Amino acid sequence: MIHRYLPMTEEDKQEMLKDIGVASAEELFADIPETVRFKGDYKIKKAKSETALLKELAALAAKNADLKQYASFLGAGVYDHYIPAVVDHVISRSEFYTAYTPYQAEISQGELQAIFEFQTMICELTGMDMANSSMYDGGTALAEAAMLSASHTRRNKILVSAAVHPQSRMVLHTYARGQGIDIEEIPLQNGQTGLEALKNKIDGETAAVIVQYPNFFGSLEALKEIGEIAHAHQALFVVSANLLALGVLAPPGAFGADIVIGDAQVFGIPAAFGGPHCGYFAATTKLMRKVPGRLVGETVDENGKRGYVLTLQAREQHIRRDKATSNICSNQALNALAASVAMAALGKTGVKEMALANISKAQYARKKLKAHGFRPAFDAPFFNEFLVKMPKNIKEINHYLLEKKIIGGYDAGRDYPDYRGHMLVAVTEMRTKEEIDQFVKELGECCHA
Repeated sequence: MIHRYLPMTEEDKQEMLKDIGVASAEELFADIPETVRFKGDYKIKKAKSETALLKELAALAAKNADLKQYASFLGAGVYDHYIPAVVDHVISRSEFYTAYTPYQAEISQGELQAIFEFQTMICELTGMDMANSSMYDGGTALAEAAMLSASHTRRNKILVSAAVHPQSRMVLHTYARGQGIDIEEIPLQNGQTGLEALKNKIDGETAAVIVQYPNFFGSLEALKEIGEIAHAHQALFVVSANLLALGVLAPPGAFGADIVIGDAQVFGIPAAFGGPHCGYFAATTKLMRKVPGRLVGETVDENGKRGYVLTLQAREQHIRRDKATSNICSNQALNALAASVAMAALGKTGVKEMALANISKAQYARKKLKAHGFRPAFDAPFFNEFLVKMPKNIKEINHYLLEKKIIGGYDAGRDYPDYRGHMLVAVTEMRTKEEIDQFVKELGECCHA
């Protein structure tokens, strides 16, 4: 026996052919001219036994630079954070990983409660009135927030900070093109959204002002001032926020944010080469019926027993297509569950301690780099990421670091021509003092040798 699985026997094959009324598989392709049919052999390896194949795949996988054996200083939207062991235990339970949309509340109480807890924790962190059950990721959540803003205000201009994640801005432009919405970017000043530029661009046609907190460069934004400028022109104030950072930072809701969105990857979800992750969407009560996706509510039955139901489902499958607020047709319930379990396991104190560790370790790394002759690009307050000028090509530096089992920072020049030669360095709670010291040492040897 060389195969673990036998998908169909020869008898199965003949039975299927008989049912559809043909004598052979060749008859299925009778309409395809012989002249265009492929007659040769595919240039692929011969089939191997299961044992040999597993050895080959394991050897290929071992070539990857994984986060268990390499110290990562790469962030730019996806981070190496601590994941409590209980997360995998819970999400591996069959009632969760096989669950789909919990339409039948009477048999989906566990899934519905998990979603409700996710919504509740998102509200607590963001300072908002309500949150939906989840979105695909932070980028689509941001674009959905912009579309909601345009619909709610009946305006067609969105102002987005240039310090918002470049990929999120690309998603925003894609959404806006089909809706005929104009997107204008607010230039930067010292790594933050330029307030004067915002004042010059905003007008009576502006539906929303979108910023990121902390922004793509790790810098903190002046949310109070930005929110006041937006609201002075009756525009909505949208904030894309890092949930972990909100463990110590004042929440966007405290600054009058109308919508807070982002990605829950920082809690319980591995980097996984960029996804899949889990977006979140929180808003004020006045916008509740326009929020995309689903909302789970808590209620009681006729006997007074607590229960959970899908309270709102504002998508085109449930209501008239022209009245739908979104075409999001699913969510990331399993990843939302992972985030919920991680947040619950950490607790309020644990989340705060984890966030503080990010700040202190990032501050330590920045000071060490400055002491070794590297120049940070900005002086603005930051969370766990900062931009540093490099004297050599970033790609060459990262190749050098990789040989030392270090995953280097992000090349900011890929998205920001003004910051060519700058590396975006992320330092999370997972990095030890020894790893940070080694990172600085290897950078120095690579760049100053």
